[in-house]
Amino acid sequence: MATKKEANDLGGFLRSRRDRLTPEAAGIRPGVTRRRVPGLRREELAELAGVSVGYLTRLEQGVGAGASGAVIDALAAALRLDPAEHEHLRVLAAPRRPAHPHSRRSTLRPSVGELLAAIAGTPAIVIDHRADVLAWNRLGHALLAGHVDPTAPDTPIRPNIARMLFLDPHHRALYRDWQAKAQVTVAALHQAVARHPADRELERLVGRLAVDSPEFARMWARRPVRTCSYYLRELEHPLVGRMTLANETVTLSDDDQQIGLFYARPGTSDADALALLAQSLERGLAPHTSAQKENAR
Repeated sequence: MATKKEANDLGGFLRSRRDRLTPEAAGIRPGVTRRRVPGLRREELAELAGVSVGYLTRLEQGVGAGASGAVIDALAAALRLDPAEHEHLRVLAAPRRPAHPHSRRSTLRPSVGELLAAIAGTPAIVIDHRADVLAWNRLGHALLAGHVDPTAPDTPIRPNIARMLFLDPHHRALYRDWQAKAQVTVAALHQAVARHPADRELERLVGRLAVDSPEFARMWARRPVRTCSYYLRELEHPLVGRMTLANETVTLSDDDQQIGLFYARPGTSDADALALLAQSLERGLAPHTSAQKENAR
């Protein structure tokens, strides 16, 4: 049987997708009586998925956790879930072995650290499933968090991308496309919670962000799910100005960690800006201080 938290996660996700899907989009003809909800009723979803209302109710409550793949596929099809949402539903509904609460600190493989050093000309960062920064190379630090101590990933309280994005005005100002970046970050945390339901440190992070940032709380309540390894990032860097960089993400599945790489197309003004940032490192102008950031505005 699922825990209360897991049931809430599963039930909440199903309800959020029922609320999102209109009867017309699901192929249901509107009835004569006035609807009290904009989305699908539970009995409508049950009929579309070919399960009983009682079974769907139990599934949402966690009593039916461990549903067959066929049931999950039917629910995903009825709810018009995309592949990332389908997989997220599968993870939430999977039977869970009893897990002891844990807050184990993530460790960086030495080989990954060597890789970051080997690609010194490309901004790179490594984060774990909690979005804690485990390492960055010099250019990655200068690009994303030059106002933060470069040795911070080695300290007891590591920088956290989600916390910085919502609570650090300097980091937030870096992203011209802040809304898009924030939604992707919240979606990644939702999926991490599903994979690590006993991670108390991750739970505390989400709880603190929900209290400290109303924007985070609103995004979290929508339960976004998205899987993508490539983005174009619109940045406004305090030292070298505006640039658009490609952001490629490489997943280290054995460690549940990700390497984020940033690059620009050769011959563009974006490449020139990135080269200027690299030169500033050599001249000792980066990482920048908070005072430099303020003067650059």
